[in-house]
Amino acid sequence: MQIRKAELKDFDQVMAILQDGRNQLAESGIDQWQGDYPNPDHVRQDIENGYAYLAKADDGETVGTLTIIPAPDHAYDQLDGHWQIDTNDYVTIHRVAIHSDHTGHGYASQLYQAVINYFTSGFNDIKSVRVDTHEDNLPMQHLIEKSGFKRVGTLHGVYRENETSYVYELLTV
Repeated sequence: MQIRKAELKDFDQVMAILQDGRNQLAESGIDQWQGDYPNPDHVRQDIENGYAYLAKADDGETVGTLTIIPAPDHAYDQLDGHWQIDTNDYVTIHRVAIHSDHTGHGYASQLYQAVINYFTSGFNDIKSVRVDTHEDNLPMQHLIEKSGFKRVGTLHGVYRENETSYVYELLTV
C-alpha cells in the first residue's frame, strides 16, 4: 500500500471515492455520511491544506482515500471520555473510504497499517493517532480495534445532530 498526498487535480477522484463510500454505508443501513458531511468544501480544504491522501494498491491502482489532520482537531473539543495521553502531538484520521470496486481485498487494513507504521516509525514527534466512527459502523469499529486502537470516548452531535460517534486512540510512544 502506498499513500500519497492528494492534489487539486485529484479532487474529482477523492469526491468519487467518498461518494462511493457514502453509498456503501447507505446500502449497509449505516446512517454515517448521509447528510452534508463530507462535502466538497471539506475535501477542497483538505487538499489545499495537505491533509487529503490517496491510497494506491501495490499494482498502482488507486483504491481509497483518507484525511490526516494535525492537532488540534476541534472535532474532539466535546469528547465525552478521556485520552490515554494528554498531548498536542497527535494526528487524527478522518474520511476513510475504500472504493467498492476494491473492497474485500484487505485494503482498509493495509491503509491503517501504513498510517500506523509511519507514525510509529520514530521519525516524527507524534505521540498519538486518533480516529472516530459512527456508532452503527460496526465494520469500521472492528477495523479500528483490530489495528490496535483503544476506545476512549464518544462524540454527540459533532457531525450531525443526534449522531453519536465512538472515539479511539493509538499511542505511538
